[in-house]
Amino acid sequence: MHDYKRTHHCGELTATHIGKTVTLAGWIQRRRDLGQLIFIDLRDRFGLTQLIFDATTHKTLHDMASKLRPEWVISIQGKVAPRAQGMHNASMKTGAIEILVETLSILSESKTPPFAIYEDGTEVNEELRLKYRYLDIRKGKIAHNLRMRHRALLAVRNYLDKANFTEIQTPILSKSTPEGAREYLVPSRIHPGHFYSLPQSPQIYKQLLMIGGMDRYFQIAPCFRDEDLRAERQPEFTQIDIEMSFHQPSDIQALSEGMLKTIFKECLNIDIPTPFMRMTYQECMENYGCDKPDLRFGMPLVRIDDIAADSSFSVFLDTLKSGGCIKALCVKGGEAISRKGLDHYTQFVAQLGLKGLAWVKKQTGGYSSSLSKFFSDTLLDKLATKMQAEPGDLILLAAAKESTVNQCLDHLRRLIAKERQLIPKNSYKFLWVTDFPLFIWDEEEKRLSSAHHPFTSPHFDDLPLLDKNPLEVRSYAYDCVLNGYEIGGGSQRIHNQDLQQKIFRLLQLTEDDMQTRMGFFVEALKYGTPPHLGIAFGVDRIMMILCDTDNIKDVIAFPKNHHASDLMMSAPSSIPQKQLDELKLKSLAEEISLT
Repeated sequence: MHDYKRTHHCGELTATHIGKTVTLAGWIQRRRDLGQLIFIDLRDRFGLTQLIFDATTHKTLHDMASKLRPEWVISIQGKVAPRAQGMHNASMKTGAIEILVETLSILSESKTPPFAIYEDGTEVNEELRLKYRYLDIRKGKIAHNLRMRHRALLAVRNYLDKANFTEIQTPILSKSTPEGAREYLVPSRIHPGHFYSLPQSPQIYKQLLMIGGMDRYFQIAPCFRDEDLRAERQPEFTQIDIEMSFHQPSDIQALSEGMLKTIFKECLNIDIPTPFMRMTYQECMENYGCDKPDLRFGMPLVRIDDIAADSSFSVFLDTLKSGGCIKALCVKGGEAISRKGLDHYTQFVAQLGLKGLAWVKKQTGGYSSSLSKFFSDTLLDKLATKMQAEPGDLILLAAAKESTVNQCLDHLRRLIAKERQLIPKNSYKFLWVTDFPLFIWDEEEKRLSSAHHPFTSPHFDDLPLLDKNPLEVRSYAYDCVLNGYEIGGGSQRIHNQDLQQKIFRLLQLTEDDMQTRMGFFVEALKYGTPPHLGIAFGVDRIMMILCDTDNIKDVIAFPKNHHASDLMMSAPSSIPQKQLDELKLKSLAEEISLT
């Protein structure tokens, strides 16, 4: 049997190794046949090394090399030699040397791959990449991201270990609980008609660990949610899950800041400043129209109800009478934007539900505006002052109910920043968002729903409002936002059984529901529950930012596509009738397709 144990890897050899005999193994990336000489670039996960097969010294090896093709796996032994003068490749770590091959073993042949493995600038269809994910990993980008993910998680484990946290694995087969998102269910063969649930998070277990006195817990936890997918979501994902007892939100926020600082230093060698900026949920919605603002650029939203009320523009006046609002944003240097560009913005917000978009351009000595008939120059001066607009700037105004205005201007703000290249490269702006509402109104089901989850503690100052006006109750919830992404979220937990049951009732869980679905947890709260709180960070979202990609699939080894399908394994798939019978299940898929 050939000894293919390597003495070095393909990104290691330099001029200091000249004259040494080495053994390398890897994949053939390129082959160039120049007659008497055949050049091969040999690749492994560490880099590339150039090999030379010389017919004048090793005719048999040269003949073997003439049959080699890309992606074949080979092992070679040879002598390190300097490259000829003028042939150095400064872009390669091994660019000063080449290997004069003395022995060759073909370890594995390869079919012609469905796409080029080396990075040649060609865009490859994502569906094809996912079908042949193992080849996509070879291309380098995904492998780089996976190695960075490893370094980030290793840094997390070391950081939390030093802070006296214990890593504890919690069950994957669990019980369906009222946490909000749709769950994946697993039928039980031993208990026909009963199902396990895959955890949306280890929420219940980590709180039970606090009741169990573990004090400080963490886990790199796999989680599952049966949701509609977006660019930054997958049906299965990973989170850094943390819980601790006898602490305040400021404590876990400081701990989290230190952890993120450690990750960024380890992965990007960047020192991020701490403490992070803080805003309340209300401040975020008022100034940015969303609860996860991107602070790498300006253009805050400004409410101008008072100025609009003094105009003669019926759209603005009618909006105010109906309880809506008028907000505006200022685009620095936006006077140069053409009418076509303004129409583009108007069409963009129309798709989000806004009926129109007004504009004002501040010029030297005057204004150009779609509102000129309805706003006096004095009123336009007031508007410009409030918006801090200077000559050359553009003001965009929106009027509707507040939720529509916020959503549309938030998306428009991001679009303008992207199109006008206002977002600085390699900039990382962290933010804590606090004081979220405890409840939101579910319009479809006509009932209260938890803004985060039902175990979040209401703000103590707002407890009297639980009976009077629950939608006004603030929570001790906090989100960590980075560059417009929510990368983490947590809260102070309820540690009183009576308050927990009250929250369940407000969420319209019946006594039977509470007992059947959450009875074990309410029972646990009766046995001396410590005050506790926690947070969970989305590993995949953090890695998207660290790896500078907008696609979550780029930071996961084997992701699903946007239909939640694994194209490589053809999952999900049908199962044999025998298995259905064992599980006492009947498939309705055929019946549904016929209706």
